[in-house]
Amino acid sequence: MSDSPKLRVVLWFALLLAAIVLAFGVVGHAGPQADSSAADKTFTVECYYRAKWGYANEFLTLFKKNHYPLLEKEMEMGRILKVTAATPIYHMPEDGRWDYRVTIVYKNASIAHDNFDSAPILKQMFPDQESYKKEEQRRFEILEAHWDLPVKDIDLNVK
Repeated sequence: MSDSPKLRVVLWFALLLAAIVLAFGVVGHAGPQADSSAADKTFTVECYYRAKWGYANEFLTLFKKNHYPLLEKEMEMGRILKVTAATPIYHMPEDGRWDYRVTIVYKNASIAHDNFDSAPILKQMFPDQESYKKEEQRRFEILEAHWDLPVKDIDLNVK
């Protein structure tokens, strides 16, 4: 019985290690070249926005005024390679409806997940922080749903 707590610790550690390996795709025999090629691959995220009925134009106006300039700044910094936006032409069923899709192509997955602190840039870009915060609050008040979806390209020619 005295070995039971030690055994539990070892098993929990093994499970934790297995989870890390699965989550990050760490493979011991991949070698250094595999690591560098992964760091060079772009990372794409599609951001979907559904505004409350009748507020889609106001949402887009506020997005372009307050959030898109930050994305442009990150492009200047080399963190983001490309930002595009799209809207559906025809209507969709309500449960799948979205008004805008913003696609962001990051330089790589590490940059996309590095917890970048945009606060200093936002303070510089928007000196009137009170107005900026009110507008951002409004942008999210009229937002009914928002989801971010990382995507990867599939080469259909690979067998």
